[in-house]
Amino acid sequence: MIYFMSQKIKEMAKIRMNWWEYWIGHCWMTGWQSIRHNFRIWADLMGSTYENYALLKDVDPEQECLEWFWVGLNEDDVYTKEFLEYLMQMVEDIELGKVETYPRDGVMDLLKDGYDGQNTDMD
Repeated sequence: MIYFMSQKIKEMAKIRMNWWEYWIGHCWMTGWQSIRHNFRIWADLMGSTYENYALLKDVDPEQECLEWFWVGLNEDDVYTKEFLEYLMQMVEDIELGKVETYPRDGVMDLLKDGYDGQNTDMD
């Protein structure tokens, strides 16, 4: 399934990113953003300024901050070049009107009215 999806993404992506755009514009910048985020959480841990990390009353803010720190070290927000090109192509197709889109208000009205799972025409 993964091979099929990556092959489909390669076929659909007509927009190409060059080496500089991908490695410097995406990989390098994303890496630095992750490092900055992790250092901010580490500084909150070292400075005991973690009271904003607990969203629920029964959660320990220090423990929540510590868990966010360890999770942040594991995160990798770098996407493959093919996937980014696919997203860029999708945006271009939407802007050019090649893809059928639905108005947000129509979708929200369906949800508010209790959409019962039946196939409903949006028009």
